[in-house]
Amino acid sequence: MTTLYGIPNCDTVKKARAWLSEHGVAHSFHDFKKQGVPEAELDRWLAAAGWETLVNRKGTTWRGLEETTRATVVDNQSARAVLLRQPSLIKRPVVGWTDGSVTVGFDSEDWDTRLDLPR
Repeated sequence: MTTLYGIPNCDTVKKARAWLSEHGVAHSFHDFKKQGVPEAELDRWLAAAGWETLVNRKGTTWRGLEETTRATVVDNQSARAVLLRQPSLIKRPVVGWTDGSVTVGFDSEDWDTRLDLPR
């Protein structure tokens, strides 16, 4: 089953969940705030997408970090440590698709293509 990871009050996550439901895509939702960040999945996301994609450097959580902490995020390993401590830094949503692939962020055109839906 497709799994959507994120935070329920995030507008992009809300749009993504609505899109999946509207298109009849069976999925589960993993709430970072209630369930935490699954470490094995985080490792998979970092391997698939890379830390540059996964770390949301445009959000308020990133801007709220001390400069010294931001400066230490330079690769997958250093990003992993910060993302586990601060799940709100993960760009949302992260989707684990049934074929084993992973996407970060919401892109309806990409999802249409991925699921072979008519446009």
